[in-house]
Amino acid sequence: MNTRALVIGEALIDIIDGAEVRELVGGSPANVAVGVARQGHDVRLLTRLGRDERGARIAEQIASSGAALTADSWVDAPTSTARARLRSDGSAEYDFAIDWDIPTPTLDDVALVHAGSIALFLEPGGAAVVEALERAAGDRLVTVDPNIRPALVGDRASARQRFARAAAAADLIKLSDEDAAWLYPDLALDGVLAEIAAHGPRIVVITRGGEGAIARGADGIVEVEALPVEVVDTIGAGDAYMASLISSALDDDGIFSSQEALARALRRAAVTAGITVSRAGANPPTRGEVDAAS
Repeated sequence: MNTRALVIGEALIDIIDGAEVRELVGGSPANVAVGVARQGHDVRLLTRLGRDERGARIAEQIASSGAALTADSWVDAPTSTARARLRSDGSAEYDFAIDWDIPTPTLDDVALVHAGSIALFLEPGGAAVVEALERAAGDRLVTVDPNIRPALVGDRASARQRFARAAAAADLIKLSDEDAAWLYPDLALDGVLAEIAAHGPRIVVITRGGEGAIARGADGIVEVEALPVEVVDTIGAGDAYMASLISSALDDDGIFSSQEALARALRRAAVTAGITVSRAGANPPTRGEVDAAS
């Protein structure tokens, strides 16, 4: 259960505009690190945190989840923020204030490397992230979630080239249907699955919100339904899903060769995401909570 994973990417404060303004710990890779730790795995996060009150709050939540920050995650700059405005359906749109520059990641004693989101695309740190994934490929499991933020990833052609490099290094890719539509606007979802799989990942998963998920694995296509819940908000849902897939990959490498094992992993991820959207903010469940609901 205590397999070491390295998550690389942004940690920030989500400023939620609603009936009242709330500040919550967020950032897709940070949420993933928390989610993987809550599933019982040994995780460290390489990110960029300011030595300020917001950075301290993020560090406290990461530590309380059981994950650890790398020492070189701390910088003398403000902690990044994302202002989220909730739509009527519970989904969110974001305005970011983020600076992304990291040292070359150390991969010693790591069984899995995960990255994605803003960290994969925003320079100057994005280049270091994709190079780390390429160094990890083959010797370690590599997982990627592009989690596209159109305002920050640059033009579509350049973003797609960067994503293609990450996909070529990856064993498992998870993206949302919105990510798929942005990256490949001319393709239906089955075409997106085939396009990404052609780069080399053994599993490609596309989540579809309340319509569940579709995946391409070793033996073809698998579809699973979403967990029916009352949605409070969708913040962190995709990150919780990704964290569950990482946990399943660490627990059972059979997901890469068995359609049945992949389907089990997808159902577990659906439960994990369902629990997350049933409560406010990015608050992924523990392994015990998922076991009880599965």
